[in-house]
Amino acid sequence: MKKVLFVINTLGGAGAEKALLELLKRFSPEQYQTDLYVLLEQGELISQVPEYVNILNRDYTAESVLTREGKKKLNKKVFRRLFTRGALFKNIPYLIKNISVMLKQKKIHADKLLWRVMSDSGMSLDKEYDMAIAYLEGGSTYFVHDHVKAKQKFTFLHVDYSYAGYSRKLDKNCYLDFDRVFTVSGEVKESFEKIYPECADRTFIFHNLIDRKEIIRKAELPGGFEDTYNGKRILTVGRLTVQKAYETAIDAMKLLKDQGVNVRWYVLGEGELKEQLQQKIDSLGLTGDFILLGAEENPYPYYKQCDLYVHATRFEGKSIAVQEAQVLGCAILVSDCSGNREQVNDGIDGSLCQLSAEDISRNIKELLEDDEKCMQYRKNASRRISDNQEDEMKLFCCSRNDRNGAERNTKVRYI
Repeated sequence: MKKVLFVINTLGGAGAEKALLELLKRFSPEQYQTDLYVLLEQGELISQVPEYVNILNRDYTAESVLTREGKKKLNKKVFRRLFTRGALFKNIPYLIKNISVMLKQKKIHADKLLWRVMSDSGMSLDKEYDMAIAYLEGGSTYFVHDHVKAKQKFTFLHVDYSYAGYSRKLDKNCYLDFDRVFTVSGEVKESFEKIYPECADRTFIFHNLIDRKEIIRKAELPGGFEDTYNGKRILTVGRLTVQKAYETAIDAMKLLKDQGVNVRWYVLGEGELKEQLQQKIDSLGLTGDFILLGAEENPYPYYKQCDLYVHATRFEGKSIAVQEAQVLGCAILVSDCSGNREQVNDGIDGSLCQLSAEDISRNIKELLEDDEKCMQYRKNASRRISDNQEDEMKLFCCSRNDRNGAERNTKVRYI
């Protein structure tokens, strides 16, 4: 039986974390002895980890990392970890060097700077694994690279590498040492290979795994919209963060209301911008029109009941929320950015728009007035997602990477 370790930064209710849960299900207890380590020891999805997976964390907080209280607890953990095993002092030269680079670029990525410190303050693992998998960029990747003993090491990228603020200096070139790098989309792969061209022959696309049957089943359960509104409903699902550009969506909603469009916009998700966004909503007189519902354990009835799913974001890797909307046959509008444009064929199974209040509102109005187009989008979107995801699992079945650049093993075998 092979020993496998997965490492992820947190286990909150976001897309990458949900995709990890699906991936863990593919590592059956008959073939694998699977361990999971959550680097920052927090997140509400811990209860959904398959029971046969051994969770290594000893001090875990099963609370969202995005709510106000959850954020406070996480910040306290991060502060304590600065002084664990001398992690902060060990990394002072690293921090100074990278802060100076960021200052020249006039953009400080504080979270990216801290990942190295969080990695070095993680728990000590004496066990040696056949395979260790860092499921996110940043902390989990650094931890697997620096602190895990394994015959093979793999890592995942879920975001546009350079756009998200990563660099080779931040990484200390660690990706050069991984046997395989998995990206969730072609655009994420392309972005990464521009920075690490040496890794091109060991970088592969591995799409987020989803359970179509379970999503469809949950969509039929009680739940969804509870108000008595009888107009058109827009739905967006995602964390309340800068990446998701909700302030632009709110401005688009204001334009729609000023034009007399009979529509409400609902958002499922939590995040650090919740108060700021609510203030903007209230100041524009949209309190009953743009509604922050918070996180829902079962969001799928909302997808099924909405008239239009909108995902107008600054950038994506590959959005689980968009995949879920496609499974449930939603009419979809997304912003024309990395990740989104790879998931939606403009004019076929959804529409692309520019990330501006004017273009978002114009496209929403056109779609809500065109029932025939929306019906065609729904049919095509539900056909787009395939159940057959086993071929991608073969990417875990490989020999060790040849560090001298020689031709790799072409015979597939399960490790």
